[in-house]
Amino acid sequence: MLITMDFRIIIASIIIMILLGVLLKKLELLKEDDVETLNNLVINIFLPCLIFGSLYTADISLLPSLSILTLSTLLTSLIVGICTYILLKSLSWDRKKIWSVVVVVVLGNTGFLGYPINQGIYGAEGLIRAVFCDCATSLTFIILSFILILIFGGTIKMALRKIVTFVPLWAIALGILFNFFNIPITSIGTTVVGYLGDATIPLIMISLGLSLNLTGLKDNLMEVSLASFIKLIFYPLVALGLLALLNVTGFNHTIALIEASMSSAMLGLVLAISYNLDYKLTSDCIFTSTLFSLITIPIFLSFII
Repeated sequence: MLITMDFRIIIASIIIMILLGVLLKKLELLKEDDVETLNNLVINIFLPCLIFGSLYTADISLLPSLSILTLSTLLTSLIVGICTYILLKSLSWDRKKIWSVVVVVVLGNTGFLGYPINQGIYGAEGLIRAVFCDCATSLTFIILSFILILIFGGTIKMALRKIVTFVPLWAIALGILFNFFNIPITSIGTTVVGYLGDATIPLIMISLGLSLNLTGLKDNLMEVSLASFIKLIFYPLVALGLLALLNVTGFNHTIALIEASMSSAMLGLVLAISYNLDYKLTSDCIFTSTLFSLITIPIFLSFII
């Protein structure tokens, strides 16, 4: 297992880039409205290039064994989602409020935060494993889309359109396909993909800094606190038990646990808005879990690294 950089340096660097986004907003060089534009660029161009480049250059013989990371992450999300639903139902929360929190606790920031942390600490070996954990987040997003259609209405066509136009999924499929069949993309293609992929992490962090809004700490205090506890404490504990049951060990075990410690993903807000949930509550939960994760992730890393 190769450790390329002290995780404390990685966390400090991430915090500095997030604070840069906050500063740019304060100086009015960028606005909170620019978050959507930055996120669209990241999701549709830069992140797919990072994923494709990682899979295209990966050792193809590792791919079957790495699928256990996708399975373990997916099962962890499903278990946590079911437990959360049962808990909130027992507390007599209304249906819309329940699902506004469920999408937060099952969708982890395995890409936006997981990639830079794992790549920074473990290099390419860490990143490729993080990509396989992130595949489970994409699958969970698809599953949730169909569940929310059945509960709150909508059309299968709308869900399929969201899935088909989710570019990171295409990057995963094409990265594996091009690698397996040894399809060349020329030195120019490799260079372009590399440059675009390298821009992913700084833009993600700056975008996160632009989106920070402290009102999430005051509004819906009980709900956001509960969601943060489930996502940042309960979720990693479930992952730890499940990895033991699946007999996942070594480097794979470490990366899976790091990814399990991530905060909530912005994809949850996409679902909340698309299916008319309480998107303000979802947004507050995502922000709060992200803020608290800057404390919990370093603590968590200190125990497993």
